[in-house]
Amino acid sequence: MNKIIKKEKFSERVYRFEVEAPLIAKSRKAGHFVIIRVGEKGERMPLTIAGADPKKGTITLVVQRVGLSSSRLCDLNVGDYITDVVGPLGQATDIENFGTVVCAGGGVGMAPMLPIVEALKKAGNRVISVIAGRSKDLIILEDDIRANSDEVIIMTDDGSYGRKGLVTVGVEEVLKREKVDRCFAIGPAIMMKFVCKLTKEYNIPTVVSLNTIMVDGTGMCGACRITVGGKTKFVCVDGPEFDGHQVNFDEMLKRMGAFKSIEEEKMGNINCKAEKTVNKEPKTISEGLITSHTTPQDNVDEDKSRNAAWRVELRKQMKPKERTQIERCQMNELDPVYRATSLTEEVNQGLRAEQALTEAKRCLDCANPGCVTGCPVEIDIPRFIKHIEKGEFLHAAKTLKETSALPAVCGRVCPQEKQCESQCIHLKMGKPAVAIGYLERFAADYERESGQISIPEVAESNGIKVAVIGSGPSGLAFAGDMAKYGYKVTVFEALHEVGGVLKYGIPEFRLPSKIVDVEIKNLEKIGVEFKTDCIVGKTISVEDLERAEYKGIFVASGAGLPNFMGIPGENSINIMSSNEYLTRVNLMDAANPESDTPVTKGKRVAVIGGGNTAMDSVRTAKRVGAERAMIIYRRSEEEMPARLEEVHHAKAEGIEFLTLHNPIEYIADEQGKVKQVVLQKMELGAPDASGRRKPIPIEGAVETIDIDMAVVSVGVSPNPIVPTSIKGLELGWKNTIKVNDQMQSSIPTIYAGGDIVRGGATVILAMGDGRKAATNMNEQLKNA
Repeated sequence: MNKIIKKEKFSERVYRFEVEAPLIAKSRKAGHFVIIRVGEKGERMPLTIAGADPKKGTITLVVQRVGLSSSRLCDLNVGDYITDVVGPLGQATDIENFGTVVCAGGGVGMAPMLPIVEALKKAGNRVISVIAGRSKDLIILEDDIRANSDEVIIMTDDGSYGRKGLVTVGVEEVLKREKVDRCFAIGPAIMMKFVCKLTKEYNIPTVVSLNTIMVDGTGMCGACRITVGGKTKFVCVDGPEFDGHQVNFDEMLKRMGAFKSIEEEKMGNINCKAEKTVNKEPKTISEGLITSHTTPQDNVDEDKSRNAAWRVELRKQMKPKERTQIERCQMNELDPVYRATSLTEEVNQGLRAEQALTEAKRCLDCANPGCVTGCPVEIDIPRFIKHIEKGEFLHAAKTLKETSALPAVCGRVCPQEKQCESQCIHLKMGKPAVAIGYLERFAADYERESGQISIPEVAESNGIKVAVIGSGPSGLAFAGDMAKYGYKVTVFEALHEVGGVLKYGIPEFRLPSKIVDVEIKNLEKIGVEFKTDCIVGKTISVEDLERAEYKGIFVASGAGLPNFMGIPGENSINIMSSNEYLTRVNLMDAANPESDTPVTKGKRVAVIGGGNTAMDSVRTAKRVGAERAMIIYRRSEEEMPARLEEVHHAKAEGIEFLTLHNPIEYIADEQGKVKQVVLQKMELGAPDASGRRKPIPIEGAVETIDIDMAVVSVGVSPNPIVPTSIKGLELGWKNTIKVNDQMQSSIPTIYAGGDIVRGGATVILAMGDGRKAATNMNEQLKNA
């Protein structure tokens, strides 16, 4: 949390805050912005940094009370804390000696303009500042602007100060009288639009700074996308500054009003008194943990081999043929009609003890278990299952945790049918595989609910510091193993919560947050430290980590950059990426009336894609209130990459499947809101590079469907912030990090794994990368 040091009232609705943020103050440059959040239910809101004092460790923010989130911030006072301040974000202003520069600022736009004016003047430019407001009391920072400008022209709409007129009047006066080499414009979008229209007539290059709707601020969601020069750009990573002559301001103005009606409703329903976070007790991630490293079953040294007497005895109790005759257990599920109305109740209810005991008997305890080789983290699957068969559920959980940092998570979301279970010997006999995933979940859940959570053995501390960038599955797996080796591990997370995609990407009805929280708390118990709101590559650099004597760095920043299809109308209102939609609902709890974060509650929702994320999105839309929720997928159902279980659940909940259909255009109404999607019907041809049959358009077969919301779930790319910030790091396709077989990058002290290497991976594959990297980094460091 960040303490407010100073608050100054500029006018009835405009305030200046000085806030403690030493790392941001040190890294900030002109043009950068931060994301702030006020209160645990607060919305993530972008604010341009108006100034910074690295010596004091503070940044300056100027805020106008407009909507719910800005009102909550304006209600805070000196000594209060802002829950989260993240940054600096965006690209810094390109500063050089252009010659004569006009800086046009409107209203609170003068705040982000000030550091640009200062930097331009310092670079040797002749700076002419034109500042404007509706009236005299809305002219802010005049003295600061004058101190760094060669000339200042003041314009007010009502003529109460300076000259009467709009900012464009003052700008044109300068353009008519002398040669101007560049113009900078910051203020309301409509103001910037007309300044750009004017400067284009005079052929003056013009830079605008855009403040659009954002959720994460790091490129993860795509909520801030705009059209610049006919191409889609993300304001948070490509901007916030752009060539104003290329910006589609009409589209931007419509998109900025996307949640206006929802916010007005929230303003009417929620008391705008800001939540004070002074002296707030740190939130407890989980309860029921014990500090002891023992469980009631740990008083015996275990023989872990297949030839252990207890396992030999179990095999004798039933003949293999008898075991193969046992039918595979069925997962207990909530009723489809009921569960489709609940965002928070888990669909799969887990196995009962008697089910788990029976299913465990199906395992033949093979001499050469294929299931283990099929597991990316190499869990000793037969041993944990045999512990269940013996009734030693806590021992089963302990066995899982020897190699898996997240057994309760993996038991829920990993595609066991494509990994461990696909190698089960039962399949060769024409029988269903042993339900390894169900049993993994059972053991992990039993341990958590018993309150007797075992802590893995940890080697004596070696005092060596290791950094992890990203707290998703790969980062957590790496952190857990390195902590067990005795290293001092710190995980740096960009968001305000730990867990990465496990928190923002997977819905509660599939993976409850409390499950992830307990797994994270277990890592804290073995010494892993977590730092949130810290973006490596922005807040701090890899060089900063090296100067702080981190001897090894593992990059697990994921693939959080959403892909879009690039078809006409895709930037219409109420079309969002699956990342944005799921982040709003999962991480920001936007469907909860008590949350400040808005989310569209569409009645006719189309989700584009056929993977697990698409299934999560469409099932979420159904629960949020969609009357018609449909999957639109260009191939057939057989080619869908989603888990069969997820497809089964979706169909049971009433989700429609429009396979062999591909969107080619979105049609919007006069407000810019999507109202229809145009679909091209497809047929399957020969297999493509992925091994799946290639979809081919059927000539003339086009249909149009009425929708009021679309979620695009056609894949993600690695977020470029981390990899492109590391000098000398060899990158691959779409800014993935190139690594060798040991997960080591071109820089020997930097390893990487998960989506930032693969471009897209399952939870368990990412965890496998983390464990492999930990093994090899440990060997490197201990032999250094």
